[in-house]
Amino acid sequence: MAQTITTKEPLNVTRLATGRYLDTGIVAAYTFSDLGFKPRYVKVQNLAATGATIEWYEGMDDASAWKSVVAGDGTLITTLGITVSDRGFIFGLDLDANVTSEQVSWIALG
Repeated sequence: MAQTITTKEPLNVTRLATGRYLDTGIVAAYTFSDLGFKPRYVKVQNLAATGATIEWYEGMDDASAWKSVVAGDGTLITTLGITVSDRGFIFGLDLDANVTSEQVSWIALG
């Protein structure tokens, strides 16, 4: 059995950014473009009833993510997930995680 393994050399310094927000208006995609680095991993967690988690790993397509909710199994989504840029990321309009009046926390590692 053949295996293909892709790795990158570890960075000498890991960059880390965290945040939290609460939307009280119309639900929209959120842009966090001032982190100052290109994330290699992003996790967004809805802290309310749905408990939805969205995770993006380096190498995944734009707008995709691994999504899990409290009441179910995880699934790979290919739209409305996370899109990474050179200085941050966009958290898409996934309606399980990005919900009006529900607090969301996030972490990005670069």
